[in-house]
Amino acid sequence: MSEFVEAVRNYPLMQHAVLAALLASVAGGVVGTYVVVRRITYLAGGIAHCVLGGMGAAVWLRHRHGLDFIEPMHGAIVAGILAALVIGLISLRARQREDTVIGALWAVGMAAGLLFLWATPGYGVNLMSYLFGNILMVRAGDLVFIAVLDAVVAAVAVLFYHELMAVCFDEEFARLRGVNVELFYLLLLCLTALTVVLLVTVVGIVMTIALLTLPAAIAGQFARTLWQNMLLAILIGAVGCIGGLALSYGPDLPAGATIIALIGAVYLFVVVGRTILRRLRR
Repeated sequence: MSEFVEAVRNYPLMQHAVLAALLASVAGGVVGTYVVVRRITYLAGGIAHCVLGGMGAAVWLRHRHGLDFIEPMHGAIVAGILAALVIGLISLRARQREDTVIGALWAVGMAAGLLFLWATPGYGVNLMSYLFGNILMVRAGDLVFIAVLDAVVAAVAVLFYHELMAVCFDEEFARLRGVNVELFYLLLLCLTALTVVLLVTVVGIVMTIALLTLPAAIAGQFARTLWQNMLLAILIGAVGCIGGLALSYGPDLPAGATIIALIGAVYLFVVVGRTILRRLRR
């Protein structure tokens, strides 16, 4: 642990990683709570895999066509929001099953991303970084971008707190109160897409859904209100990310995988522990 603290003090690379983890935990805790309560965790996985298509297209345009102003995160945002809107509109208007739509977009997004990266020199390195994350490669410019996204997600989620809460818990009651359920459902999906883009920088596409949902699920075991759940989820996500970084530093383990393993172990411990306590009280 002392080696990790020393590295954070001395190396900008580690400082950037810690800041990225803390920033991502804010949006992850807020939006993750909505996602868990609304029971659309599978949707985050679908959007995350669609994001690869946008990132691949951005890399291809940047390297093959000289569009240096395009960053992979730009493509990720566009692809994520498009996927969220398509999933939402088809499920609302066409009355299609969400899982079918998500499965189709999941496959198409991954395939498109692989094709774009295959057509780009050095795609193998980029592919591994996008799939499994590399938080140690976060640059100062990336931090600014992450902070802006984080502020947008948190501000919208808090500004429309009551409307989003109504949509998550009881759509019929929300309609009776005059809430535009369809609009706020689409807004929730777009917030999820932006949060997925933030979390991809920390743990990669494959493990994004775990970092989005596990802190909120752990917090749900203790919180009594939605606000408490959000705050606890932010705290758990931040501690889990920093703890995972610290554990991975000495043995030189993959940071993203270590973060998820740590938070996953805490989730299992909490669920099993509470189950045992309930049985002992009977």
